Amino acid sequence: MGTLQVGMIGAGAIANSHCDGINKHPQAKVVAVADTSKERVTALAVKFNIAKVYAKWEELVADRDIDAVSIALPNALHAPVALAALKAGKHVILDKPFAMNQKEATAVIAAAKKAHKTFMLGMNQRFSREAQTLKVVASRGDLGEIYHAKAYWLRRTGSPKFGTWFTRKDLSGGGCLLDIGVHMLDLCLHLMGNFKPVAVSGATYTKFGHRGIGEGGWGMSDRGAPVFDVDDFATALIKFQNGATVELNSSWVLHMDQPNKNNVELFGADGGASVNPLRVFRFGKNKGEYEVVEPQNVKIAYPHMNRFVNWVDVILSNDKPMCTPDESLAVQKILDAVYLSSKSGKEVRIK
Repeated sequence: MGTLQVGMIGAGAIANSHCDGINKHPQAKVVAVADTSKERVTALAVKFNIAKVYAKWEELVADRDIDAVSIALPNALHAPVALAALKAGKHVILDKPFAMNQKEATAVIAAAKKAHKTFMLGMNQRFSREAQTLKVVASRGDLGEIYHAKAYWLRRTGSPKFGTWFTRKDLSGGGCLLDIGVHMLDLCLHLMGNFKPVAVSGATYTKFGHRGIGEGGWGMSDRGAPVFDVDDFATALIKFQNGATVELNSSWVLHMDQPNKNNVELFGADGGASVNPLRVFRFGKNKGEYEVVEPQNVKIAYPHMNRFVNWVDVILSNDKPMCTPDESLAVQKILDAVYLSSKSGKEVRIK
């Protein structure tokens, strides 16, 4: 196979990292881009020397010369565009979150199987050197049974621009939980090697955005009406089939001492660990001793540390996917359950 011809659907802020990541693969190149904004699509095309420019994503999907597409659109469009691209015979990588709900996500997975095309979610947090190192440490049993974990991404003042699709539930499906909380949730389950949730108790809050407080400025999307009807803080306790638990917290706006902090902390029977900073905690060899160590010289599985390179390699049958569709579906089930639990005030069981 020659160079993989990739189309970029969406020319917002995150599209820059998509194009850069894809073009780093020697056998892939972004050759087309689609966006409703003439200004954004032109700027991206110039920056990455993209020949084909489309005003509508449907036109790009219909381009028979395109082998694969990378999708970075408002959340409400994730599943519909992915389904259309798969039906048109394209491989797909999708920005998080997977979809607006489990039903949509399940339909995308079924479509990918039917089309015999590679589908992945680009969960970039898994690919950092620290995360990959800790994955090796945990997988080889250094921590023993991992029975609890904390996953959090907390911003003090970091809401995307007010009035953009990020702050509208009809377009985003939710707020901080789906924007940044999903990253730490996915990474946590990946590091634990545990994608079998059975119950969720969650709560979501909107305490600042609707008052015009906490804008951080992320995003290139056009501002519309000043609507803010999504969560700016979310919390959950997740229980798993083997008895393990995860405490999840995320915020766009929160009164705290630091402007930003994110981490996954693992607690095992033989040791504990954190990914940011990368540390392992355990009893020392001698009585009364305790060690805090930084793992050294650990061989990681994906030294390129690039989700798009992994995606292209999977398409070319040169590697296995770091993030599988079934794992992404498990994460989607948890996200759905957090919102349902918050609305009902009750624990939600996951089948």
